[in-house]
This record gives sequence, structure tokens and C-alpha cells, in this order.
Amino acid sequence: MVPPARGFDAVTEILGDAAQSRVAVRQRPRVSWSDAAGNHSAIVETRMVVGSGAGVDLVVADEAVSRLHTELDPRDDGLWVRDLGSRNGTFVDGIRVSGARVLEGSLIRCGATRMAVFAQGEPVAVDLWPTGQFGGLKGASATMRELYARLAKVAALDATVLIQGETGTGKELVARALHDASSRSTGPFVIVDCAALPENLLEAELFGHTRGAFTGAVATRAGAFEVASAGTVFLDEIGELPLAVQPKLLRVLESQTVRRLGESTHRPVDCRFLSATNRDLRQMVNVGAFREDLYFRLAVVPLNVPPLREHVEDIPTLVAHFLKGRDAAAVGDQVLRELAARPWLGNARELRNVVEQAVAFGPREALAMLPAERPLRSEIPPTLPPVELDRGFKELREEWMNHLEREYVAGLLARHGGNVSAVAEAAGLDRTYVHRLIKKHDL
Repeated sequence: MVPPARGFDAVTEILGDAAQSRVAVRQRPRVSWSDAAGNHSAIVETRMVVGSGAGVDLVVADEAVSRLHTELDPRDDGLWVRDLGSRNGTFVDGIRVSGARVLEGSLIRCGATRMAVFAQGEPVAVDLWPTGQFGGLKGASATMRELYARLAKVAALDATVLIQGETGTGKELVARALHDASSRSTGPFVIVDCAALPENLLEAELFGHTRGAFTGAVATRAGAFEVASAGTVFLDEIGELPLAVQPKLLRVLESQTVRRLGESTHRPVDCRFLSATNRDLRQMVNVGAFREDLYFRLAVVPLNVPPLREHVEDIPTLVAHFLKGRDAAAVGDQVLRELAARPWLGNARELRNVVEQAVAFGPREALAMLPAERPLRSEIPPTLPPVELDRGFKELREEWMNHLEREYVAGLLARHGGNVSAVAEAAGLDRTYVHRLIKKHDL
């Protein structure tokens, strides 16, 4: 059974009267469209997925629309649209785009359906957490306080959560904060890194095994779901979960039971499921690299962790936290101003490395060790391989996976100045495997 104890007391503040006065009122864009089901209009309050599949945020009754077709993202500088690898593409004012900022009055076409964009919809009240900290997360910007308020509400539920964000944004800290603020806080918090283990060992780690179930299984062992009883299991890098394991995880999520390797009986499990990824599972669904039913089962509550460049005002707070009482002169005001101007592709993790270098070598040398400032790598993905229905599925999937490997490794090599060890550490991969990818894609 779930223990009745609550996590840190501050969670109750967001549910009380004090939190109700801490809100921000923001204008959000509105979209309208007509399809086979009639006329529709919606305020784009947060990131929303448009598609024909049940479970998406904006359902379009159009056979030419993919189940997960495109994403609408309201930002401070306007509404952005991003194609999710749809079979028929996303068009803005007649031009096919992988991603673009949409102006008021523009038309977004998905399949045969056109969405009209209106820049100013009804004002939306956004809850803000009353302090600049939530669990191990720090930062008093409105962006982070909005995230904290959402975390507080989600923590009070027992729903399955998918945490999405770029590398280094603190997705594991978000998962830990959700656990610590929940009614399961006195139970275990079990982490499984889906990218760190080969398939057979990953299954044993998740589901457990009996003695002799496979070579090396010298003793019976409970898996992560059983170990996390009355607590939380956190599946990190869920996008790396092999296709063969995905239906087995889906069964656990749906039945709340697990079958150890080598056994025929199912055991009940009582844990909360959190997962995280820096990959776009929706694009993976569209190319068959991730099961659609598993995606929707994991993303009952999706949470997006903002990149550091969207809340640079929190850099002084984060620097002070990383210094941990050490000489504050290691990072002075002038250095802070220079740090705030950088794109921070490695997010808070990269900032922490700079602070450590500043303590060891001095602030100027730490700044000099950073890669030469370069244009921010676009959040919009490069041109994706076309989904050609006349080709075999395995051939298409291989092409998409090659595209993913090439872009991912090339981006990390650029970020870390060609340092293969740093790339391997950032990606959570073995150096030998990184070398293999570099050779494979002629990088």
C-alpha cells in the first residue's frame, strides 16, 4: 500500500490560498479548423500535439493526418510549429516545414486540414510557485516557478509521468522532486538507465529473474518494479528501450504485474512510473522505432523541462549553488554577465562544469576553455528522411536510425570540441561504441 506520509511540506502551499495569488496572466494564441467532425477552436496553452490518434491534445478528423502529426509550441516570441515526422508533412502558408515560427493570420496545413492562427487568444492564468526552489531544483525565474507549480500538482497524483528535455536540464532532479513531494516519499526511489545495459540484462534489471534463467543468473533476484514497491521507479533514457522489450513494459504498466525471467507466474507490483528522455518519442512513433500504445501509456502526464537559455536569469543562483560555499570570487559579476550571453547547449550540466573549472583554474581560464562561441544549434531538426510508402519498413527504419545516430553524434562532437571521451560520457555510451558510430558515419 502507498504510505500516507507526505513529502516536503512546501507542496501544500500550492494547494492553499497563498498560492492562488501567485499567478501570471499570459496571452496564448488560438487556432481554429474544420474537419470531418465539424468546426473547432482551441487555445494553445502549452505544447500541444496535433494528430488523428486518440490521446493527442488536438484531434483532427482527417485520414491524411498522421496519428502524431505536428507540435504547437507557444513561446514568448510567438507560436512555433514542428513536424513530428508525419507521412504527409506540415505546411505553413503553402511551404512545407520541419519547423517554423507562425505569424498571426497564417495557415498551418496538416493533411487536408487547414488551421488558422490567431496571435491573441483569451488570457490564461498560470500558477507560479511561491519560492525559487522545489526539492533539488533551483531558480526563481517565472519559467522555473511555473514548472514547480506544475510539479506540485503532479506530485499529488499517482499518474505516470514522462519528463522531456534536452541533455543536462535536470530531468533526474525533476523525477526525484516528484517522488519526494508525493505520498510515496518514504518508499524507495529506483533508477533504471535504459541506455546503459544490453537488452538481456535490461530485462533482468526491470523484471527480475530466477536462478539459472540465463547465463550468469547465479541467484534469484527481484527486478526494479518489485524493489520499488510503495515507491517510485524512474526509467531514464526511455527512448533507448529496445523494441523487443517495449511490449513487456507495456504489460507491466497496464496490468500492474510483473513476471520474472524464468517464471510463469505474475507478481503484483505497487509503484509509480516516471520516465525521461531527451529524444522525441513522437517522431520515433511515426517511424516505428517506439510503440504508440506505450508512448501514450508513459505520457499520461507529459512534463517539459526548459533549457537553460530560456531562464538565463537563474544563472547566478545556479552558480552560487554549484560553488557550495567555496570562494564566490571565482565567478564575479563580469563573468556572470558573460555566462548569461552564452547559448548553453549543455544546459545546467555544462554550467556546473564551467564553475568547477573556474574554481580550479580561475574564471578567465575557465571561460577560455569553453568552445568558441557559435550560433545556437536550432531546435528545429534538419530535413528528415521522407516516409516513402513504397519502400520496406526495415529499410526505412534503418535510414531514420542512421539519420538519428549521425545528427546526435555530430552535434555532441561539435559541442565537446571533438573529445570522444566527453561525448561518450554525455551520451551515456561506451567510448568504443562512440568510435564505431564516428567511423560508420564518417564523422
